[in-house]
Amino acid sequence: MTDQISGDIKKRIADAKKVVIASHVRPDGDAIGSLLGLGLALIHAGKTVEMILADGAPSAFKFLEGSEQIKKEPTDGHDTYITVDCADFKRTGKIFENFGQPDINIDHHKTNEKFGKLNLIEAEEVATAAILTKRLPEWGLVITRPIAAALLTGILTDTLGFRTANVTPEALRQAAALMESGADLPEIYMHALVRKSFPAAKYWGAGLSSLESSNGIVWGTLTLADRKSSGYGGNDDADLINMISAIDGHKVGMVFVEQSNNHVKISWRALQPGIDVSPIAKHFNGGGHAAAAGADIEGRLEDIQKEALKATQQLLNL
Repeated sequence: MTDQISGDIKKRIADAKKVVIASHVRPDGDAIGSLLGLGLALIHAGKTVEMILADGAPSAFKFLEGSEQIKKEPTDGHDTYITVDCADFKRTGKIFENFGQPDINIDHHKTNEKFGKLNLIEAEEVATAAILTKRLPEWGLVITRPIAAALLTGILTDTLGFRTANVTPEALRQAAALMESGADLPEIYMHALVRKSFPAAKYWGAGLSSLESSNGIVWGTLTLADRKSSGYGGNDDADLINMISAIDGHKVGMVFVEQSNNHVKISWRALQPGIDVSPIAKHFNGGGHAAAAGADIEGRLEDIQKEALKATQQLLNL
């Protein structure tokens, strides 16, 4: 079935002239990598392309060639609208509320709501960038060095440096193929997973000092005051969840990030094989896949935290 859909996408892309590609708010490495990988490939094929992120490109990924072309809003006029790495349409942001149904929806989240006209959902892949690594050549698109670097960034970050339980030999073969196309694995690893700005490191420190543990769950909390005192400009957790994922002796890791609009962003990570955190995110109208998921919930931090910890324990039988 997916091969048939892929064939339909190939035809749709071949006929496209002006393309808008969007990914989700609070973009991670897979959102950036998939957006850039597909966008640059279509530009290389002679298409006019707008790559859109409602929150813009995070500074941590501006080392990627082509990232300067990412905009926060689309202009008028397009014949093809594509979303990548979005489990549900609202994750593209408010700027796309009245943009119409996407022509193509490419994603690897098992909770994907199939909101596009053509939905290529391959939940067994470790990243949306992995889907594109496999499919771009099938669609007659060339993987150049900058495209390879973007796609490898997506695969590398969504697997936490090939550390997640869903890593397969095929994922490693994909990474090797992208390296053969010119992607610099050590450079990408350092930029995407290791290096942190000074404010981000201070923000991390606040989150680590807040760590708590109970009933197989380990969690950290980042408040608005933490963000202000550290000088961190993002509204995410600065990858604190990846640090928490390395803590031994627990089944699930969580991070609560207080937002300025009376919302709380929650990230879940499965810390042991066999645990699927996507249902708990779905319970809170979020999404994700078995190893990693998230949700954005309206309410006070203290109330949301209490509710989410209780629901996580109950729904995952911890």
